[in-house]
Amino acid sequence: MSISKQPLEAITRRDFIQGAAVGSAAAAGLGVMPGALHAQGPSALPALAGAAGEPNGYYPPLRQGMRGSHPGSFEIAHALRDGEAVGQALAGPAEETYDLVIVGGGISGLSAARFYADRQPGARILILENHDDFGGHAKRNEFRLPDGRIALMNGGTAGIESPTPYSPVADGLLRRLDINVPDLIEKYGEVRGGALTDAKLGGAVFFDKEGFGRDHLAKFGAGQPDYRSFADAPISAAAKAQIAALEEGRTDPIAHLAPEKRKLYLSTISYRTYLEKHGRLGPDAIKLYQNRPLGWWCVGADGISALDAWGAGLAGFKSVTLPKGGIARMGYTPRGFAETGGSYDFHFPDGNATIARLLVASLIPGFMPAGTGAVASVLAPTDYTALDRDQNKVRLRLSSTVLRVENRDSAGADIVYARGGQVRKVAARHVVMACWNMIIPYLVPSLPAPQKEALHELVKEPLVYVSVLLNNWRALAKAGVGMIQFPTGYYQNAFIDRAVEIGGYSGPKSVDDPVLMQFSRIPHAPGLSEHDQSRAGRAELLGTDFATFEDNLVDLLTRTVGPYGFDARKDIGAVIVNRWPHGYSPEYNPLWDKQPDGPNAPNVIGRQKFGAIAIANADSARAAYTDAAIDMAHRAVGDLLG
Repeated sequence: MSISKQPLEAITRRDFIQGAAVGSAAAAGLGVMPGALHAQGPSALPALAGAAGEPNGYYPPLRQGMRGSHPGSFEIAHALRDGEAVGQALAGPAEETYDLVIVGGGISGLSAARFYADRQPGARILILENHDDFGGHAKRNEFRLPDGRIALMNGGTAGIESPTPYSPVADGLLRRLDINVPDLIEKYGEVRGGALTDAKLGGAVFFDKEGFGRDHLAKFGAGQPDYRSFADAPISAAAKAQIAALEEGRTDPIAHLAPEKRKLYLSTISYRTYLEKHGRLGPDAIKLYQNRPLGWWCVGADGISALDAWGAGLAGFKSVTLPKGGIARMGYTPRGFAETGGSYDFHFPDGNATIARLLVASLIPGFMPAGTGAVASVLAPTDYTALDRDQNKVRLRLSSTVLRVENRDSAGADIVYARGGQVRKVAARHVVMACWNMIIPYLVPSLPAPQKEALHELVKEPLVYVSVLLNNWRALAKAGVGMIQFPTGYYQNAFIDRAVEIGGYSGPKSVDDPVLMQFSRIPHAPGLSEHDQSRAGRAELLGTDFATFEDNLVDLLTRTVGPYGFDARKDIGAVIVNRWPHGYSPEYNPLWDKQPDGPNAPNVIGRQKFGAIAIANADSARAAYTDAAIDMAHRAVGDLLG
């Protein structure tokens, strides 16, 4: 979408209305009304609709507007949740039979297909994905630039990282895909040279008039905000002194506690309570820290424990020595609180969409040129028409929403799904539910009640990543700013993509070249429990149109770098809103969760094998990381095959 030729408001409203119409048409075509979801008999699968300019007539990474949970991907599932009947969909013969059907084409579902095919060579596998693209949260946003180059941004999962080292299983799968992370870090882990490096962009905190009385951009160098840059900020002298004392770590606020009791105590209070009680921050100063944890946990300082804040290295714990390397974070285990170390960390230009693409290429001939390694895959051509060919042992069917999965009395299971206005039935020897946990009780209503309850308990956390194509970034370069924090803004963070140079992919050569910028928003409701905040945030996301997301990012960019020459109508080339009402998998939170990890934890109860049905997803690990998704896929296949 280009906004350089027409008024911004007219374009965004039009695009949103068209997107909503597509979603409504999809729902209407499936006949979402009581008793209307029934099998319609075998017929040829309708072709997936592409758009103008898409390679081979279908290439969803190029699509702009509302992405993530896009219109048409969730309406049927919500109707099922709200009690709409499936009718006679389970009656009659299956149209197709497979060894394995996988519900969900994210990292976990694709990994399950890989592990199953390894153990059962020649097995026929069908992957059903409700979105118009595979990868789950590992989504690729792709822009074609006027000079023919490609610009890439992650629309979801950003990188290969975890609080714990990758298991031999997860690391082994990556290496099999030619993703040797230590080697990639050495060769491509830093952006060396180029306009972005030469610009030496720093960070900034934007104090907006809504939260602080007047707009003010406080600039600092690389790293975390430097309180010394707040000298002219619209906060009181007392607040500045409080922030300085906290950041300098002049004293240990819990020195009175014995070392063995400190972590236990920190697990019982929120980070906000710690900042107010021990950091002595007043209401004005606390505004700068309330939203700091959102990128990790999708809740603010009131929603996470002080222990988690300590483990993440947030402000206020200067007297504590953090582990070296990896992600400095604490986790709760049955043995008590322990340092978990951390994994290696690497970011592809499209985030972990590269992992998803390589998994698909390893499973389906013709999707990507044979022999394409991880580095070359970044810009390698792909053919989506290869995903669902009759002759392939593994087939991936997009825009296919599963409605019901039931064990058969004899053996195997039946799967009912909707696609292209038709309801269909397939049979399988085994099923892996690789979708998110909360929907599984609706899809498998015969599950035992305790298992359903456990699955419902794992409430995913909402988030939004907005990819913005800037036609140039002169204003940001003039301001010397590449990352902005908005303590009380509509968005919480924004940054210029560093454009990792790998496989022929590179960033801008000058400030006049296009560059990508990402905005993040975590909708939440301070004061509620973590899961209730997630529920409120999800409702907000589903009720927010594309124009609202776009108008707010234009407003913030104009107010922050408008004085340096930024003009939204000329400088913004395109916008993709990656909306994830069901985003991060929830992790154990000692403030709100009764049961830590162990045999009685909800994720362990929820992932139990049920007849021919196994469950694999990051939710099952209670961890929002790619290695967890892979490990759970391996476990689920083991549950089925022994």
